[in-house]
Amino acid sequence: MAKYSVHQQPVETLLSWIKSGDIAIPEIQRPFVWNAAKVRDLIDSLYQGYPVGYIITWRNPDVKLKNGQLSAGKRVLIDGQQRITALTAAIVGQRVLDKNYKETTIRIAFNPLEEKFEVLNKVIEKSSEWIDNINPIVNDEISISKAIKKYIFDNPEANEDLIEERIENLKRIKTKQVGIIELDAALDIDTVTEIFIRINQKGVVLSNADFVMSKIASDENHGGNKMRKMIDYFCRLLVDKGFIKHIQDNDTAFTKTPYYNSIKWMATGADSLYVPDYIDMLRVAFTFKFGRGKFSDLVALLSGRNFETRTYEDDISEASYAKLSEGLEAFVNQTNYQRFVMIIKSTGLISKKLISSQNSLNFAYALYLKLREDGLAESEVQGYVKRWLVLSMFIGRYSGSAESRIDEDIRQIKEKGIQVYLKQMEQANLGEGFWDFGIINDLESSSVNNNAYNLYLAAQINANATAFLSKSMKISSLIEQRGDVHHIFPKKYLMNNGYAQKAYNQVANFVYTEQATNIKVGMLTPEAYLNKVKTQIDAGTNEISTLDSHSGLQENLINNDIPSMIEEGNHLVYESFLEQRRRLMANKLKIYYEQL
Repeated sequence: MAKYSVHQQPVETLLSWIKSGDIAIPEIQRPFVWNAAKVRDLIDSLYQGYPVGYIITWRNPDVKLKNGQLSAGKRVLIDGQQRITALTAAIVGQRVLDKNYKETTIRIAFNPLEEKFEVLNKVIEKSSEWIDNINPIVNDEISISKAIKKYIFDNPEANEDLIEERIENLKRIKTKQVGIIELDAALDIDTVTEIFIRINQKGVVLSNADFVMSKIASDENHGGNKMRKMIDYFCRLLVDKGFIKHIQDNDTAFTKTPYYNSIKWMATGADSLYVPDYIDMLRVAFTFKFGRGKFSDLVALLSGRNFETRTYEDDISEASYAKLSEGLEAFVNQTNYQRFVMIIKSTGLISKKLISSQNSLNFAYALYLKLREDGLAESEVQGYVKRWLVLSMFIGRYSGSAESRIDEDIRQIKEKGIQVYLKQMEQANLGEGFWDFGIINDLESSSVNNNAYNLYLAAQINANATAFLSKSMKISSLIEQRGDVHHIFPKKYLMNNGYAQKAYNQVANFVYTEQATNIKVGMLTPEAYLNKVKTQIDAGTNEISTLDSHSGLQENLINNDIPSMIEEGNHLVYESFLEQRRRLMANKLKIYYEQL
């Protein structure tokens, strides 16, 4: 079987495919990542007749309809989206989204005298030698003769024959050939991905989530195209509340769908903790409704794949689209979304910087939706979701081979129930060895992106702990306000005594404290600054600390898991101090997990 065919098509044919809907572009609603200079270079290459790389398409499999007939699949664009978007922007004049989700126009100017292209700027705009926008000429909005007359009028010294020749060459950009690699419809996703990587030779991983987005974008029979819009619009509203007006003004057809009613609340919703992208939304909806974790399965099901007969059937496709729609509706439901965010915050994970694994959040949300659908009491649902989220972060459950792990976990939960499977995971991963050695070893790190350290901060927030040497300032407030992380043994003091960065920046040497306290401590040893704090407590002043009693000081040290040896703290006991504090931090983490 031929796995793919290679042929050439003129640019205008490619653009006509897009306009007619014969080719589905998976990323058309999301930001255009090329800068304008790359668009200019692409146009210049076409003008000069240089190769511009291949566009790779994959024809969807033909699907058997209920009446027995076959429905021909559309082409799905799997590589070349940025080039096609660049062409539609420069030649058709289509506006594109920048990285901030703002619509922008890319205008490419042409100098016929020098045969140069540039991104339009104010200098070029004022120069008569430049045609400030190639779009009307290439796109047949003005005739060549009119363009030539205008240019000669503005540049009477120019050679008319030369200008005519070069403007005609400009117009011929639409006839220039682009290579098309069309992959066979019978190929599975793994083979398509392998071909993609080999052709590109960039080692780029082709996301199966992009296949899903391509597929639903090109589907009108089952409402996939509207589903696709809901995903894109929801992700956009998360970061750009004003986009709601764009939807209302420019997509009235969508505003009449139930999907719009499901997502419009996000225009006034405010949350920066769980900010999903399209992959996250698909992941949660698929895992929740289908009880699977591998996107390749979702692509097959949306295609109508019958895994037993190895044929494609519209009934299966229709049921799969309906299921995915239910999952996405549940994802964007305001009550579900906001309750889930409240559950995350109730664990102490109140800031995105404390959560390094988006897939831990995704699985926790899928689990929340599943347990609610299964009819468990809200208090039970919350307990299981919190413990699963924190457990998955402790052990880095989804840091590698995420799809396979998600697939395994959701299947086991379906088969055994959450109570049994969670217990099994705890026994396998969170035994005494984990608390006595594993987590202590994880805390022997100088990285503040360490899961163990972030969960330790969450444990402190969960316990409503006050900041180091502070009477009332909460650690939660400092984290929300980007407060100071303070070295218990000051950094410069340790450096002066021969300690390397890896040693003085150990997370066990960190505490959150108020900026004023941090400044006043300076380079003092712990022994010296704690003696000062005690003296000031006796004198009724609070130059370094806001603490006003010796019992308050002791309680503050205990709550921040500071070993008692700190009161005689100097560089000679630093290593012993770190070891003792790691044990205290680990103990806090164990208590924290057990009370979730």
